[in-house]
Amino acid sequence: MATVGADQIASHEPKKKWTRRSSPDRSQRVRRTVQWLFIALNAWIGLQFFLWVRYFERGGNALYVARPPGVDGWLPIAGLMNSKYFFLTGRVPTIHPAAMYLFLGFVLMSVLLKKAFCSWLCPVGTFSENLWKMGRRILGRNLRLPKWADLPLRGLKYLLLGFFAWIIGGMSVEVLDGFMSTPYGIIADVKMLDFFRHMGLTAAIVVGLLVVLSMLVQNFWCRYLCPYGALLGLMSILSPSKIRRDAEACIDCGKCAHACPAGLAVDQLVQIRSAECSACMVCVAACPAENALQFALPAQRAAAAPQRWYRRRLGPVAVTAILAYIFFGAVLLARATNHWQTNIPRDVYMSLVPHTNRVSHPGI
Repeated sequence: MATVGADQIASHEPKKKWTRRSSPDRSQRVRRTVQWLFIALNAWIGLQFFLWVRYFERGGNALYVARPPGVDGWLPIAGLMNSKYFFLTGRVPTIHPAAMYLFLGFVLMSVLLKKAFCSWLCPVGTFSENLWKMGRRILGRNLRLPKWADLPLRGLKYLLLGFFAWIIGGMSVEVLDGFMSTPYGIIADVKMLDFFRHMGLTAAIVVGLLVVLSMLVQNFWCRYLCPYGALLGLMSILSPSKIRRDAEACIDCGKCAHACPAGLAVDQLVQIRSAECSACMVCVAACPAENALQFALPAQRAAAAPQRWYRRRLGPVAVTAILAYIFFGAVLLARATNHWQTNIPRDVYMSLVPHTNRVSHPGI
């Protein structure tokens, strides 16, 4: 009796009919443009801040530029502390108020658009992405850790988030106000700058190791160590926007899962609920089938034909517009309410900035 081979059986299986995508995907081109525009904005803010610091370091014998409040966006701990102070008292803190507005704006982005801040705006995320791409070009591939190592390591960022939440959660209104009013709280931004300007050997080794690991493993810092990303990921679980797969249009090629930087099984799920999804839309760009994969809102019934359902797709231009509305909306709201600038007298900065190395954490 003749046996039938597996290849013969496969050849008689009906092939799934599908439609090739009619137009090229633009999501990654748009996302990269947004990333580098935000990098440019941060570089401009950084240059202004450096000139501002140098003015005080030189005792006023240098070009004076106003302190850019946008630098507060690099102080997420201050943003978290000020947010708690605001929700407990109803008053906006006077020191680093922009940190609160930007922090809440980034959280709102995650509630609406998953962790889009991480993959579309965050400068650290942009550098991390370019590092693993560089590593892939040099080595030909990136390393993907086995599940037994990947899952525990992913928990590290949540442990770090829990540590900060535990510390700040135990602070009363008086302690929060007192901390931000200390010399350390006032010049926390200058302390941050000095960490990179006067980096010690240990810190340099750690940063260098993170760079190397980020070249070897996709988004090493973001995936395993970033507590900010952990918080935004938890908030993103509430988001109505998700990567959604149409099982009928899908041809089960697996390209989406292979392309996903977070290593999610996009090809096996109807929608991606994971806190690791950053709405980068790389999986959508990799999908060759028309409408098989989309970043979209939940399906709704069509008004003209209630028996039919349709999805409200969120394309890259729509994502960019929503991110811009939230970001500039937060800035304009802070300006309109006179809560954008930290109004510290210049003589206070003149007494503190030149002696930053002597200003220690109030808990030390």
